[in-house]
Amino acid sequence: MRITLERSNLLKSLGHVHRVVERRNTIPILSNVLLRAEGSSLMMKATDLDLEITEGAPAMTEQAGATTVPAHLLYEIVRKLPDGSEVALTTNAEGTTMSVSSGRSKFSLQCLPESDFPDLTAGTFSHAFNIKAADLKMLIERTQFAISTEETRYYLNGIFLHTAESGSDLKLRAVATDGHRLARAEIEAPSGAEGMPGIIIPRKTVGEIQKLIENPEAMLRFEVSDAKIRLSFGEIVLTSKLIDGTFPDYQRVIPTGNDKEMRVDCSTFASAVDRVSTISSERGRAVKLALTDGQMVLTVNNPDSGSATEELAVSYEGDPLEIGFNAKYLLDITGQLSGDDAVFKLADPGSPTIIVDSSGNDALYVLMPMRV
Repeated sequence: MRITLERSNLLKSLGHVHRVVERRNTIPILSNVLLRAEGSSLMMKATDLDLEITEGAPAMTEQAGATTVPAHLLYEIVRKLPDGSEVALTTNAEGTTMSVSSGRSKFSLQCLPESDFPDLTAGTFSHAFNIKAADLKMLIERTQFAISTEETRYYLNGIFLHTAESGSDLKLRAVATDGHRLARAEIEAPSGAEGMPGIIIPRKTVGEIQKLIENPEAMLRFEVSDAKIRLSFGEIVLTSKLIDGTFPDYQRVIPTGNDKEMRVDCSTFASAVDRVSTISSERGRAVKLALTDGQMVLTVNNPDSGSATEELAVSYEGDPLEIGFNAKYLLDITGQLSGDDAVFKLADPGSPTIIVDSSGNDALYVLMPMRV
């Protein structure tokens, strides 16, 4: 293989694919990136056996061929080469080493044969649709923070994506929960999503999709089967296994009888929660909300360091109510709201609370209270 390409093109594509590669690998080939030179492009592929990303970069091919080299090492070398330089990649006759040369710099890397590189064969996809990058990004951003990190409940370690009927409309809905809070966001279902199976996209894949969306105006191709998804972003193709499990019936967790409504300016409330929680213990992190007509008092008590209170003007006309929440969870949710006001729908101190955005109904959050 002998190929020459612009450093900037190589760096950009390597930047996308090398992130998939785990730093510590017991299988040597999984530390490598597959490079295949043919025609006027260099195709790069990396995988961790659950997730695979491929991308092509424009190049001048003198001799076609393929090999695999350490992904993170190649990325670091290219990153440190000067801007605007050209990079030549050449393998020796035996295919055991590849030289990376640019200007006066020359590196020699150990290769492993292309034939050893695993292929995440996609199989057939039952459903395919086009989705605007901005819509997919919104679904992820509004729900990602609520993904569980508890490995024992593996079916909660991702975002549940499915279609759901809302009145006469069909919605594409994303849901994530860790048992303490639940996040739900939805958009109009794209044409072709009808009848697709409900899928759980793993946390790592969710993070990679978010990083790969660089142009919100772009259209993405989204393909779904029972076991895998494939997303095409122009030159980039991401293929991922799905979590093999059943997502719980989240609708049962969303309360329907919360009749007390409280409205508060979102940024003022978030700043106040942040201030009073300074004094909370790392373990507790509980903040008490005491609601009366038109007023809320936030209180944090920490037996080891003291207490803090702050008063806020709110729109509330129900009976006086005291309820406690985890301060970090409150800040996570208010950070996702795009409207000026946060709307809390409450029942009593022991029941889950619904939090929605005053600007629209495309996202809904459920938060379990804490004893304070």
